[in-house]
Amino acid sequence: MVSRSRLKSFLTGLALYTMAAAMIGYFGVNAYTGRYGLNAQQELDQEIVALTTELARLKQERADSEHRASLLRSDRVDPDMLDERARYQLDYANPHDLVWMKTPN
Repeated sequence: MVSRSRLKSFLTGLALYTMAAAMIGYFGVNAYTGRYGLNAQQELDQEIVALTTELARLKQERADSEHRASLLRSDRVDPDMLDERARYQLDYANPHDLVWMKTPN
């Protein structure tokens, strides 16, 4: 009887330690690979850097577009810009311009 009681208490303690180790392992793995874990934080940092550079590029592109649009305002039209846009839209060229025609292969 004494040996069964001792075996039962040993197995109970072993089971509790095993379950505690499994829970610690589960939460440890999720802390590293989970949705908000260490790997995910590194990926988010890389995405932040990529999006920040894209935002800077888009801001520069917008500033360039706004500058080009400001050159076409009616109160102060830039003659070169007006000439460029008219030629592009009408498919005309100045007789003194050098035109290079590429034929498709």
